[in-house]
Amino acid sequence: MCGRYVSTRSPEDLTGLFGAAAPGPDVVLPPSWNVAPTDPVWAVLERADRESGLLERRLRPLRWGLVPSWSKDPGGAARMINARVETVAEKPAYRRAYAKRRCLLPADGFYEWLAVPATATAKAYKQPYFISPQDGAVMAMAGLYEFWRDPAVTDGDDPAAWWATCTVITTEATDAAGRVHPRMPLALAPADYDAWLDPAHQDPHALRTLLATPAEGRLEVRAVGTAVNSVRNNGPELLDADQTAGRVVSGP
Repeated sequence: MCGRYVSTRSPEDLTGLFGAAAPGPDVVLPPSWNVAPTDPVWAVLERADRESGLLERRLRPLRWGLVPSWSKDPGGAARMINARVETVAEKPAYRRAYAKRRCLLPADGFYEWLAVPATATAKAYKQPYFISPQDGAVMAMAGLYEFWRDPAVTDGDDPAAWWATCTVITTEATDAAGRVHPRMPLALAPADYDAWLDPAHQDPHALRTLLATPAEGRLEVRAVGTAVNSVRNNGPELLDADQTAGRVVSGP
């Protein structure tokens, strides 16, 4: 699964990388070295402009943890941070979004944990690892998004009346990531951005071919300190290498 990730690029960088319109000046998301479920995250998506009706690619914040439009309440959002690529087209919670509401979730990399058994002198613990492209390129994680109407807010024009939420699509881990955890976020290659984001592209079989393999490029895996285990901790120091941990070999 993907339960934490890093997103530190500025809106200016992201709009340039993805050819997207910038969010409004009042929309601010600080960089995060410990993105956690229910946090607001940057997403790239395409929707028709309300006034012109023209399709527009935009950078906008979404809440991580999908709430399907038919949900009675948003209580299950924290459990719906991931959608498995093997079943995303069929599961009721995801299939409508998979057909029409796809997005890209930019990340610097993601965290996974490896269980370390107890020894005669130390307790068992989970060792975190940061997994990222070796070349430092952005990871464009494949995602889905939904809008949920909060019935507790009577005014439909109130921004609080609508929740915009998302989920990360995961696949079997390959490369070095598979040595830490069997699942990983599915990152798209730049050549596939347009087809993935186009809401008119609704053929489930054609969409599935875009998700056949993770994006090209080797992954770097390095152990980091256990401070990342707490969602209360955030800062660039979370990416400092843990020299005392066992090494996971990078590359294929």
